[in-house]
Amino acid sequence: MQKIKRVSLGAFLAFCFASAMPLPAAPVFVLDQVGYLLDAPKVALLKLDPGAVAARAFQVRAEPDGKIVFQGNFGPPRTDAAAGDTVQAADFSALHAEGAYRLEAEGVEPSAPFQIGAAVYADAYRLAARAFYGQRCGMAVDLGEVDGVRYRHEACHTHGAASDLPATMHPSSGRTGTRASDKGWHDAGDYGKYVVNAGITLGELFWALERFGGKIGNVGLNLPESGNGLPDLLNESRWELDWLLSMQDDDGGVWTKESSARFGGFTLPEDDDAGTRFIIGTDPAPGRASTPGKTTCATADFAAVLAAASRLYRPYDPAFADACLGAAVRAYAWVRLHPDVIYVQPVSGPPISTGAYRDADPSDERLWAAAELHRATGEPSYAEDFERALPGGELLKPGELPQDWRNVRALALWSYYFGSAEGKRPGLLKRIQKDTLRAADAAVAHAAGDDNPYRVSLAPNQYIWGSNGAVANFAVLLLTADAMTPKAAYRDAALDDLHYLFGRNTHGACFVTHLGTRPVLHPHHRPSGSPAYRDQAPWPGLLSGGPNATGARADHVTPDDPHPARCWIDATRSYASNEVAINWQAALVWLLAAVHPDAAPNAAPAPAPAAGNP
Repeated sequence: MQKIKRVSLGAFLAFCFASAMPLPAAPVFVLDQVGYLLDAPKVALLKLDPGAVAARAFQVRAEPDGKIVFQGNFGPPRTDAAAGDTVQAADFSALHAEGAYRLEAEGVEPSAPFQIGAAVYADAYRLAARAFYGQRCGMAVDLGEVDGVRYRHEACHTHGAASDLPATMHPSSGRTGTRASDKGWHDAGDYGKYVVNAGITLGELFWALERFGGKIGNVGLNLPESGNGLPDLLNESRWELDWLLSMQDDDGGVWTKESSARFGGFTLPEDDDAGTRFIIGTDPAPGRASTPGKTTCATADFAAVLAAASRLYRPYDPAFADACLGAAVRAYAWVRLHPDVIYVQPVSGPPISTGAYRDADPSDERLWAAAELHRATGEPSYAEDFERALPGGELLKPGELPQDWRNVRALALWSYYFGSAEGKRPGLLKRIQKDTLRAADAAVAHAAGDDNPYRVSLAPNQYIWGSNGAVANFAVLLLTADAMTPKAAYRDAALDDLHYLFGRNTHGACFVTHLGTRPVLHPHHRPSGSPAYRDQAPWPGLLSGGPNATGARADHVTPDDPHPARCWIDATRSYASNEVAINWQAALVWLLAAVHPDAAPNAAPAPAPAAGNP
């Protein structure tokens, strides 16, 4: 596949970094800067200035010869409620020839080049999936050279001169002394490691392999472990799993996080200046004399993920699979004894101010743990727990935000649905399917609305913290509905969400670093903002959190705009709109796995899916 070269990238980066400015004004044409699939809808948008006369005709030229290969008329002007933009659609879906192209119209600057092809997203998948390697803690990382810059850091957070030296038990943990707790991924733009966010991250990465292992199981990510017989997504996930296993106490419960007491500065991880690393539990909840240190959400997420891991690793490493399942069973037993221990940020010993990830309702985590343990063991008691714990009414409500770290109910429902049907209630399977399809239909209807020409699943009130992660997770919902009842509208709406992330948005920005012609340049990401990299392009493959209508009140950097889709800025200090996080990254990887080409050369065997998996 011909690779598109970024237009004047060197001069553009030099200007942006020297002036510390966000991305310049969006181009007139906004489109998916990575490209479009051969047989899928292909729509770009023309942004009109206020009071401008509507454009009429557009054309598509091939690169590099300039031959006109398609001509069409723009759609009527439409105003986007979330962005406030008036735009016209250029629909060139009838163009099915593979290649590189530009859009043109009279009196309009030509668009940036883009690709059409069956494999246009293959490189994007590899870039986004390999970004997890860049987030590894406890070892030296070397991503090699990307776009002329070498990305590397030394071993970090090893708690001393040797990697086996332990972290300190915070008084909130209920334990004293130290404990070995290396490995894992830096969670976001900071260097903390958080169990509940690891939960949904690994859950979606594992499910990507189960659903799309035939597409991505053989894709190499150039990891230190590559070539050992495991799919590289499992190799990378093992680094996080090993850390999770270190967070389980002897009684089966799981501590919430490992971090310093405060956030450190923008340094490389080996230079982190935040001080002692702690394994942190929860302060006593109001009205309770004490708590067991561990929390229900963290322990139930752990149980779900380790149960899923036992299935995925069993064909390759049965001993590790057994260890994962044993840990999951012990964790679930703890959850049965402690069904509602909520994390409360410790205020002494010392006080903790790193990410709280506080979730006041652990019912969905318990549901997910029961579903995954039933799928891994076939034990009826887990299915009974799942069925008893289901809420009344709609299981997934149309128009609501999709799954995230705080709400994993959808993962629980889909694990139950797609696992073996043995011992399950047919009426419940139909209920899960019905509610999933209803939620997906609502997303399709919203994307097609007259006031939503950007065709993104987000409603105007859903531009929240990590809205880009929500966009990717809406696509997960849509493609899960498609697995239950195939429908082109679901697939097309999921692609519309991907087009939004890759540039068809009011900012004309590709929200993934090193991808497209106008990628994010200043993510809130400590390695990227460190002295070693702040004057170079950021670390590659990272998804920005995206527009956040509450961000201005949070960080005083994010624009406070009455149009929520505009509440984003490409600035390092904008943690509310431009931070990165592993859970948003996982949803993007899932989506890119779904649109990966069906086969790749020299394919290695993919992991066998569980019985009943689509």
